[in-house]
Amino acid sequence: MFDDPQGPIEHFSWGTFVIGGEEHSRSTGVGKDIRVIGREVSPWRERQGHKLKESMITGVYDRGIATLIIGIGVHSAIACPEQVKSAVREHGIAEVILQPTPQACASYNELFRAGRKVALLAHGTC
Repeated sequence: MFDDPQGPIEHFSWGTFVIGGEEHSRSTGVGKDIRVIGREVSPWRERQGHKLKESMITGVYDRGIATLIIGIGVHSAIACPEQVKSAVREHGIAEVILQPTPQACASYNELFRAGRKVALLAHGTC
């Protein structure tokens, strides 16, 4: 679905991310739902169901992030209501981008390599 050997996200396929040479999936690494800031990868455990709530946007505030990319699943199954996007902006993150997860990985890499302060919250299936 997505390959970029220059990274930091090197590969994404259904439920599996490879970031910095490490695999993250249901059975390895931090899991199939991830948070990426710079080259730091952590689990995005707060995401539950297919409709985001303000409480599910975690680990990205007070980090100097200018752009938050949300990978809404392979088939765009995750809904992100306007109130959630507004809450992110109210926390000082000026731009919120919603994309299917493969495209979100590509956008993250592009912005990261351009020197932008970007974070990614991504759902690895659906």
